[in-house]
Amino acid sequence: MKHEVLVEKGDVIYGVTPRVADFYTRAHARKTVHVVLQTIEVSPEIAEKAYELATKNGAVAPALCAMSTSSLLQKIPGFDSINTTFFPQKLRADFAKLSGVTETALYEYDDADKTKALRAYVKEVQEAQNF
Repeated sequence: MKHEVLVEKGDVIYGVTPRVADFYTRAHARKTVHVVLQTIEVSPEIAEKAYELATKNGAVAPALCAMSTSSLLQKIPGFDSINTTFFPQKLRADFAKLSGVTETALYEYDDADKTKALRAYVKEVQEAQNF
């Protein structure tokens, strides 16, 4: 997904504010796909370690996202119980077992075509800003 606010380099997205995160997740959810958001509070040191690993890892080929993510998580203190897997649902289940994880499912009922849904969302936001 390309957007003028987002800068992506090596599969790491920069410039993410809460509003941008909301936009990004909603752009991926549609009537044919829901999004599961998982969050966990970590120390600044753990966050820095995750950032360092992700930026050094670089971009990952399609279909290898879960494998790469699970492998990187295993290298972070407190996440070593995550099993290496090719399967996103297995990774989600392992991550959900970590202490302190919150999980929210996001359902949208936009067009199944992500491009059309994104156009409709941007139009809606622009119209709301004009009021």
